[in-house]
Amino acid sequence: MAGQRKRFDCQDTHKVFRDASKVSIMLLFIIGNAMLFAHVLTTERIPHHIAEIIVGWGLPAWGFLVVVNILLLIAGNFMEPSAILLIMAPILFPIAVQLGIDPIHLGVIMVVNMEIGMITPPVGLNLFVTAGITGENITWVLRAALPWLLILLVFLILITYIPQISLFLPEYIDHLKGY
Repeated sequence: MAGQRKRFDCQDTHKVFRDASKVSIMLLFIIGNAMLFAHVLTTERIPHHIAEIIVGWGLPAWGFLVVVNILLLIAGNFMEPSAILLIMAPILFPIAVQLGIDPIHLGVIMVVNMEIGMITPPVGLNLFVTAGITGENITWVLRAALPWLLILLVFLILITYIPQISLFLPEYIDHLKGY
């Protein structure tokens, strides 16, 4: 009946803890491996070399943003978002400022890229969480997430090349402070 609550007994508690443990172990394994990968990249100074290459290309701002999106989308497939941000933000930020790109705009672009990375295999944590919670396999979850992934990609293109979308609210708040 609608409105009736199901009773929770000790066997249910055991099942809940077992299921939560499975999902937690899976996520910790993924995060641990992603952090290990980030450590290897950092110790080998690969992000620093990438930054030197990008600066050497002499790209305009829009070209730099194309490179940033490609770089972050690739990184998002293999690394956990916090690791990517810790590695890439200090490298990309000075280049972006030098090219006249607003730091808030760059931050929004990076966050959207990280979310796309969370729903793309092989590391896509949101895919694994959803699969663990629903009991469905990864292929089913990925297929269900695909329309949302396409929407995020369109949104990424829009915010990348129309900075006013990501800067409207901060500029509006600055305007209000002026009164």
